[in-house]
Order: sequence, then structure tokens, then C-alpha cells
Amino acid sequence: MATEPQASAAREVGGSRSTFTLLVVLLGMLTLPMAMSGTTVALPRIGADLGASGAALQWVVVGYFLAASSFMLVAGSLGDLYGRRRILTAGAALYTAGTLASALAHSILFLDAARILSGIGAAGVMASGGSLLAATFTGPARTRVFASLGTTAGVGLAFGPTFSGWLVDAVGWRATFLSYVVVGAVIVVGTRLMPESRADTRPSVDKAGAATFIAGLALGLYAITQGSKSGWAAPRTLLPAALSIALLITFVRVERRLVRTGDGRPILDLRLARNPAFLGWAVASFGLGAGTTGVLTFLPTYLQGANGTTARAAGLTLLLMTAPILALPPLGARLVNRGIPARHLVVLSLLLLAAGNAWLTTLHPGIDALALAGPLLTIGAGQGLSIGIIDAQAMSMVTPSEVGMASGFLNTVRGGTGAVMLTVFGAVLLAAVESRVGSPDLAARVTSGSGGHAPEFTEAWRVTLWTVAALMTALALTVNRLLTPTVGRRSTHTDPTHSTPAVGRRSAHTDPTHSTPAVGRRSARRNGWAQPPAQRNENTTHTKSTH
Repeated sequence: MATEPQASAAREVGGSRSTFTLLVVLLGMLTLPMAMSGTTVALPRIGADLGASGAALQWVVVGYFLAASSFMLVAGSLGDLYGRRRILTAGAALYTAGTLASALAHSILFLDAARILSGIGAAGVMASGGSLLAATFTGPARTRVFASLGTTAGVGLAFGPTFSGWLVDAVGWRATFLSYVVVGAVIVVGTRLMPESRADTRPSVDKAGAATFIAGLALGLYAITQGSKSGWAAPRTLLPAALSIALLITFVRVERRLVRTGDGRPILDLRLARNPAFLGWAVASFGLGAGTTGVLTFLPTYLQGANGTTARAAGLTLLLMTAPILALPPLGARLVNRGIPARHLVVLSLLLLAAGNAWLTTLHPGIDALALAGPLLTIGAGQGLSIGIIDAQAMSMVTPSEVGMASGFLNTVRGGTGAVMLTVFGAVLLAAVESRVGSPDLAARVTSGSGGHAPEFTEAWRVTLWTVAALMTALALTVNRLLTPTVGRRSTHTDPTHSTPAVGRRSAHTDPTHSTPAVGRRSARRNGWAQPPAQRNENTTHTKSTH
């Protein structure tokens, strides 16, 4: 029987099954960002064809992100319990079915519902894909694999608007969705040939936690949407907001009770967030999404509405922002592997995002691609530099049996960021335009790219961009604080090279190469972000072939 060092070495160099797993997951990570970024370019044409504007049109994108972020934690935990490959297959099938329904939609409400179904499927693909790779690869190979995820996602983000813009101009927006149906079907078939992976223990599913989390997040985003439409003090806004807060408080209590009593497995072990380093990387993930989502989603609409550009031209312009996201993840991984503190890179990324959003306030009707190059390249560089290192750094702090939960946590932050920022950015933009044009219906048409009132639209954009720049600056300071190595009162001095990152009860878990235990939560902060993730013992996870 192979020893653990032999098994670890095999996982580090990879094999035919590992390579196939990587390729299938990468195909999913290519398609999902491409579908997201591509759909944003198609929004003005969708609105014109289906007679939609305002919040209903925005929910073509927001609904996708809401469903994905809501079900991300559930998908990750279900993968740990019932098999990560099985959940990946189910997610890909749901995504494909929802995308096919989107292509056939003849009303905005049907399209919104289909996009929500696609988002549920995307949650399964993203959460299970990341945890499968974390359970398959270790050491420097894991860092390279997660960097390749960032690169692949960058390719999807970079070419999604251009590809979709070309299709929208050539044959219509429905062909955009049909192209993703084909890829989704390929992923479904490919998952059937992958090895299965799951956690050793199979406790009951946290149904109460899942229900309160999903309902709470959905009602919160609905309240934000209603606030921009009906007023922030209106009953239609305050009631869902109050219910959202109550449900999310209930969710926290349910999760804490399960951890305290041991009666079941929570969908989110809140002790993950107690480790300052893990929390720092989660906040950094939120920042990378928050600094780019609004521009990526709404700038094509502005260019088509205020500048009169075509969908294809708007997609090509976004390459200025998305190309660095494609090119820089391998550079970030190489810098970390060569000893550059990863926290320095991520703080720099957040500051670049702040600078890029501030620079973009030079936006004006008739602006050309050359004038947009500086701010868009800066925003893209901010995300691309760190997008490939966050998962590897954070995932090194959990046990192999909990990688699904940790992956779900990070992807929930990432997907939740998209849903929240799309909702907030759109609401602020709509409210700012309405305050200048004096009509909710007219403001909805302007923000949907129907044209007219370009000066008012531009001023609303500037207000929103300055808000995002201020948020990025605050997040940079917060992340720097969380990830700065400090020695707490309960910790003992340890060699930062040999210390083992810990989350909650994993503080006693040691690196098989070095016998120095991590003591307390603070000692975990001396590693995990300043060097490549420590190689971990994988005894608690098993992989089996299924034929």
C-alpha cells in the first residue's frame, strides 16, 4: 500500500486522472466568467427585445449572482458529504438547462427565472470544482493549479464581452446563450469520467442553516432593489430588510449551536472566520470583486447608451480591463513562490482598484478607447495580480475534509460580492440618475442604455465611482491589518517558515514535514500569506475512481 509521502508526491506531480479533472474544472471556470461578462454586453439588446428596463433588466445578471452566492455554501458542504464530483455533475446539468431556457425566453420574468436556475447550477460547478482540485493537488502544484484557475477565469472575463458582443451584433443575444449550452453539455459528459472525492464523515445536511442563509441573502438583495425603486423608507423596502436581518441572525445562531453541540455539520463553520488570516483573505476576495463588478457590468451599457457604440465595440473596449486579469495571475503566483509576501500583493491590488475607479471618473460622453485605457488597465491589473493566489493561501488553513466548506465559503464571498455589488451599484446609479432627470421611469430607461440624458448619466457614474474608490481604500487598510504578522498573547514564538496555519480546532494539526505545532489562532498568522501554502497531511480525504 502506498505511504502518505508517496501519495502526496503523486498528487503533487499529477497523473492522467488528475489532469483530466483539472481540464474539466478549467472548462467550467472558463465558461462561467465568460457567460457572466458576456451577458452584460447583451443587456441593452435584451431590454429592447423584451421591453424591459431598470431592476427587471438588471436581474438578468443579479439573479444569476444571487442564486450562485446563495447556494455556494450548500454546494460545497453537499460535495463533502455526498461526493464533489456528483455535485459538480448536477451543477453543470442545472447550469446547462437554465442557459437553454434563457435562450428560449420570451419575457423578462421567464429570463430572470432561467438565469436564477443557471446560477444554482453555477454554484455546484464553482464550489465542487475548487474543492476537487484542492483534494487532488498539494504543495507547489496546488499553487500552480489555483493560479491556472485565475488565468482561465481571466480568459473567460477577457473574451466574454468580445465574443458575446460579436454574437449579439451578428445573430442576436439568444445565440450567446446557446453557445454556452453546448459547452455545458460537454462539462456534464466530462464529469462522468472523473474520480470521486468526498470527506470521510457523512453527517446530516444542515437544512435549517441552508434555508435561513438562502432566504436571508435573497431578501436582503431584494430590499436593496426595492429601495432604489420605491424609496428606502418605504414598507416594501423595510419589511424585506428586517426579515433578511432576522433570518441571517437566525442562521448564525443555528451554525453556532451545531458547532457547540456536535449534533450535525454546519454548512458554514463560523470558526473559519475567527482566524484573522483566513478572514483577511476572504475580505480581500470581496474587495477584488467589489472593485471590478460594477464597471464590468454597467460600463458596456454606458458606452452603448451615451456613446452610441455597438455591442462588439463595447466588448472590445472591456479588453483593456480584462486582459490584465488574464495575464497577471501567473505572475502573482511566481512572486509568492519566490518569497514575496502575498499580503503585500493583495494590498497593492486593492489600492490599484481604488486608483482605477477614481481615474475612471474622467468618463464623459464621446470618450474614446485611448482615454479609457489608463483607468481600465489599472483596474484590471489590480484584480489580476492577486486573483490567482487568494484561494491557495486561504485553503491551506483548513483540513482536507473541510476543503469543500472552505471553498464554498470563499466562493460565497466571491459570488455574494457580485450579487451585492451589482445590486448596490445599479441602485446607486439609478437613484443618482433619477435625482437628475426627475422621473423613475426615465431613469430606468437611461440606465438600461436606451440613450438620452448623457450628461446626467455621466454625473451619476462619477458619484458611484468615487464611492467604490473610497470603499477600496478602506478595504486595503482592513486587509493589511488582518494579514500583518503579529504575535498574540496566547502564542509562542515560532519559526514563520515552519509554522502551520490553523483554523479553529485545526490549531493542533501539524505539517508532516515539520513537527512544530501551531499554538492558538494568532500563531497561524505567521504563515499562510507570506509564503506559499504549507504542504499538509491529507489523511482525512480519500479519492476513489468511479467507472
